[in-house]
Amino acid sequence: MQAVEQRTIPVLDHGFVELIDALGSDLTVVNAARVSFGKRKTQMSEGDTKLIQYLAVHKHWSPFRHVQIQFHCKVPEFVARQWYKHVVGIAYSEVPTVDHAWNEISLRYVDASQFEFYTPDGFRKQSEDNKQASSDELVDDPGETFLRRYQAHSETAFQLYEEMVVAGIAKEQARGVLPLNIYTEFYWTASLQAVVNFIKLRKHPGAQFEIRAYANAVEELIQNIVPVSYASLMGNDE
Repeated sequence: MQAVEQRTIPVLDHGFVELIDALGSDLTVVNAARVSFGKRKTQMSEGDTKLIQYLAVHKHWSPFRHVQIQFHCKVPEFVARQWYKHVVGIAYSEVPTVDHAWNEISLRYVDASQFEFYTPDGFRKQSEDNKQASSDELVDDPGETFLRRYQAHSETAFQLYEEMVVAGIAKEQARGVLPLNIYTEFYWTASLQAVVNFIKLRKHPGAQFEIRAYANAVEELIQNIVPVSYASLMGNDE
């Protein structure tokens, strides 16, 4: 991979998505597709743009997998678990894939005492017609009672964790008391096709608000790397 200018987009209260590296361009997709005919281009043409559009419409995915993109992400634990489904293929909408790499910080090795936890601006109501989703309407929380209890619960969990570690309890067991709103960090490298699939699924109105915020950040970071391929893949919703 060739280094690209690092760009970081803050997400939520303490999170971010950072573009670390990228391999390939729209021309990479074109040349991967044209190699069957023993041809290689050095500059994009109008015909190449049409070829990329054709590949996307007809779901010829392999040329798009030659573009690889690497991110460094800091997200709440519950967002990371949703994100990881793409790596193991559970949320992959077309065919199973292995074109992901994922390395995450480990609380077996790292002391979590200095970690941060996610606090929402408010609490959304449960959707009345979707068992797994929330609505945009916020629960009435006079005096921010639930918000303050939420923060206190997180702080209490951290305190218990610290006491267990000081007492000599293994970090791999002490971590069991930490809440799902603790922030974790990981490196994620994936093909362009896999990244676009993540964006499509996680920008959907039915996706959780927090992971939609990360999908928006990922989308903003990759659009200029492969503008033709990205637009073609996002326009192919069949």
